[in-house]
Amino acid sequence: MKIELLTTFLEVSQTLHVRVAAENLYLTQAAISSRIKQLEEELGVLLFDRTQKRLKLTAEGHRLVKHANEMLIMWQKLKQDVGMAETNSYQLFVGSMMSIWDIVLQDWLQKIHRNLDDVYLYTQTYSPMELRKQIISRLVDIAFLFEPPFIEDIVNEKVATVPLQLVSTEKDQEITSIQNMVMVDYGEAVNSQIMRDYSEFNVIRHHMSQPRIALNFILEASGSAYLPKQMCFEHIRKGKLHRVKGAPEYSRDIFAIYLAKSHKTDLIKDALMLFPYVRN
Repeated sequence: MKIELLTTFLEVSQTLHVRVAAENLYLTQAAISSRIKQLEEELGVLLFDRTQKRLKLTAEGHRLVKHANEMLIMWQKLKQDVGMAETNSYQLFVGSMMSIWDIVLQDWLQKIHRNLDDVYLYTQTYSPMELRKQIISRLVDIAFLFEPPFIEDIVNEKVATVPLQLVSTEKDQEITSIQNMVMVDYGEAVNSQIMRDYSEFNVIRHHMSQPRIALNFILEASGSAYLPKQMCFEHIRKGKLHRVKGAPEYSRDIFAIYLAKSHKTDLIKDALMLFPYVRN
């Protein structure tokens, strides 16, 4: 199977339109149709339902999307590994949950860029379950999540403990008077604790996946949210946010996971040594 067949399939699966896919890939519509037909013949299944005006993925097509993405990532890693072997350079594939990027990882990536100049970074966002699968299949070298898996072949290492505090756009606000609270996803352990502590107040209105999104939202629309201390420090200093009196504080541990027998163990350890937060 040729890589360009998978690339073409993924483009069509996203656009669901042969003409648009052809324009994006700088190919003719006939070439796009030919590649999709060739891929379907090789797999022995129909990938798209063509009975409607607009293309629609079949069940087999939906299943192929995930595998095609993984194969393209593996192909990219293969090309980079072969090419970098000649230049004494290294590539580091980093995966993380969406909400962790803004909390701690952006500073870490900058430190790798400044201190490990022979390392090329590739970043991806996945769900916790997908991160485990990506690590085991070696598509990701190191992953970050809130609740690490306890699997024999995977190393878990705590890289940060992030304090969370309730802040509000209203000054001198107390816990009994908060409104428009935004619930941020910090993983099941912290989420359930916050829900228990605030169940009697009935103040949680919105749910958001990233602390940065919640921060921008309350600054624009007013409200309150539990945010990492380092993220809201500057806004508190400028008087745009205020700590809520009497609110309980929480903390969220962040873990790095990687294969115990990874051939990049030394590189991973060097990268983790640059982590900007004190590890216990």
